Amino acid sequence: MQIETKNNNKMFILDKEKNRISKIKSCTFSDQNFRERAHLQEWLENTPTAFGEDDELLFIQKEFDGFDDTRERLDLLAIDKQGDLVVIENKLDDSGRDVTWQVLKYASYCSSLSKQQIKEIYQSYLDKKGVCESAESNISDFLNVEDFKEVQLNKNQRIILLSGNYRKEVTSTVLWLLQNYNLKIQCFKATLFSFNEQIFLNIEQIIPVHEVEEYTIKMAEKAQEEQNAQEEQVIRHKLRIEFWKLLLQEINAKTNLFANVSPSKENWITAGSGVSGIGFVFSISKNYARTEVYMGRGSIEENKFVFDKLFQKKDEIEKHTGSLDWERLENKKACRIKQELRNVSLYEKDDWQKMINFLTMSMIKMEDAFKRPLQTISNYPK
Repeated sequence: MQIETKNNNKMFILDKEKNRISKIKSCTFSDQNFRERAHLQEWLENTPTAFGEDDELLFIQKEFDGFDDTRERLDLLAIDKQGDLVVIENKLDDSGRDVTWQVLKYASYCSSLSKQQIKEIYQSYLDKKGVCESAESNISDFLNVEDFKEVQLNKNQRIILLSGNYRKEVTSTVLWLLQNYNLKIQCFKATLFSFNEQIFLNIEQIIPVHEVEEYTIKMAEKAQEEQNAQEEQVIRHKLRIEFWKLLLQEINAKTNLFANVSPSKENWITAGSGVSGIGFVFSISKNYARTEVYMGRGSIEENKFVFDKLFQKKDEIEKHTGSLDWERLENKKACRIKQELRNVSLYEKDDWQKMINFLTMSMIKMEDAFKRPLQTISNYPK
């Protein structure tokens, strides 16, 4: 969706006696000889609720140029009720083409400001205005925190754009940033109306549309979560393939059991045991490394039958393997017998050699201990 705003706002005055409405003429800032710094900026600075009664701001600086290695300056800098910094950029009758790039730079500059720096910026602002007040006290009172030491500032940054008209290049970019990057950015349209000798100013949020702002934010958050999940999945797959390559090199030097198995993006790889439906399995996660004998034959009865036959030889098998976990998995189709190393993680490469050593030795013992008992188990009685 793209939004290109034009000065087509309409406002009417109501004549109750005649039961008629008359249009109030809209006008531009330039028509009325209003200027950005001398007028619009002053109006906003002295009206903390200009962007909505529920979004009161504490203005802490104007024409802020305290950025290293740049002469750029932002129009207004404020703190919102969440303690986030709010970068406000004002344009009069036209947003221009490059305002989004401009405010993104300002927000990036502000992201590194510390709590102490923000306090000093605000104190400088108060001193310059000749106001004998404490920045610490004002910020604490605004955020309803008793002690400034407990105040948390600048976890996130917000951007507010205000203009009489927005170009498509701007609205398109803002919508893209909202929908794909969950950036906290709002566009307000400022429209002037004249009636007789009076001038009226209307400030209206147009992006995100106020009535659907919560929905828009939630959808952006959902999209961001999905993107993060996809990126994490790619990372997991790469790590697994890399780990399996190393493990297979190690195990294939000692046994041919996994000779025909390739590295996988899954968290498990399996090799045949010579008995249909029963495999030797390696499994890894963020919490463990595991070897298994896995019974996944066609029916519950067959799997339980094989498990019970093996369990009858438990003591003999564990003489070769050491202690095993025998999981008949009563409410599931499959059964498994496993040996596990805990407190290791695929995501900690420092753990990899320890995991590979365990998995290799455990699997060699399992292969030796289980192959003959598996081959001697008769078929499940029909």
